[in-house]
Amino acid sequence: MAPLKPELSDARRLVVKIGSALLVDRETGMLRRDWLHALAEDVAELKSRGVDVVLVSSGSIALGRGGLDLGSDALTLERAQAAAAVGQIRLARAYEEALAPHGLTAAQILLTLEDSADRRRYLNARATLATLLRHGAVPIVNENDTVATDEIRFGDNDRLAAQIAVTVGADQLVLLSDVDGLYTANPQIDPQARHIPVVEAITPDIAAMAGEAASHLSKGGMRTKLMAARTATGAGCALAIAKGEADHALRELWRGARCTWFLADTDPQAARKAWIAASKPQGELVVDDGAVGALGSGKSLLPAGVVSVTGTFGRGDSVAILDANGAVLGHGLVRYTAAEARTIAGRRSGDIEALLGYPGRAALIHRDDMVL
Repeated sequence: MAPLKPELSDARRLVVKIGSALLVDRETGMLRRDWLHALAEDVAELKSRGVDVVLVSSGSIALGRGGLDLGSDALTLERAQAAAAVGQIRLARAYEEALAPHGLTAAQILLTLEDSADRRRYLNARATLATLLRHGAVPIVNENDTVATDEIRFGDNDRLAAQIAVTVGADQLVLLSDVDGLYTANPQIDPQARHIPVVEAITPDIAAMAGEAASHLSKGGMRTKLMAARTATGAGCALAIAKGEADHALRELWRGARCTWFLADTDPQAARKAWIAASKPQGELVVDDGAVGALGSGKSLLPAGVVSVTGTFGRGDSVAILDANGAVLGHGLVRYTAAEARTIAGRRSGDIEALLGYPGRAALIHRDDMVL
């Protein structure tokens, strides 16, 4: 029985990766404004249907070249970062101008690999993205090329997009590319190459089909897309590789345009909960009977319900939640360090700023970061 192929119309939270070769004209180095405005129309249509949309967009270096008259030759690190500094402004302004006529607010997020590897920075980025989506904005994410060096780079926006999909709990990720999916061989070389519409699992045979087909404006090839697919599908997010050169690429994908879908085994929430449940607790929070009842009804854990704190943990670490009798109720990712948790335990959320010297977050453990 053929596997059930995902549909873009079923997406609840969608991440779309846009490469430089789609956004910037190869010959002139100029922004493809008509293409971008068509994409903005597609995003507006998705938003009107209740879909959260995050765009992971390349293009800052490509757009900045012209502003500094750097030509088309390979750039040194310093020149690439200088071009990015110029191009990031142009890129953000272009998205703002494209989305504004549809009543949509663009928000710029610049990240490096170091930001996702550092737990505190990752949690800050996750909270910011969640807040932007909750307020209806369209985050535009790009690698922070002005400060990133090789050892702290994602290296390509395919993998960055997959990491963002995991961060925001997306159920679908679309990599807009210059090809319409995965083939059994390079179709530009082998006329017998067959298109693969659905990949249930990335087996060694599937991995062997990936060749290198990057343009001079982009760094990602099919291998990086498979790496992104492993990351995304492992977190419950289906991934599509689709052709993006023509206007209204997302609309065409919505209508059933040919692509390759990589299937996820589970949904993002279940994958995250399983990861939390498997994390080793670094401490324990004992809660009172009122908090036990609140947790049982799906509420977050507030400081007021915490009786005692043990262990040494940092923000974002896993802790066990126990009742007054010592029975383990579940596990969660705590939003404060152990020292801070001890300070605010048993106190109202409104007292946090006075106790810690900064506003902080109302919940000690948010319900989305908890498994009972």
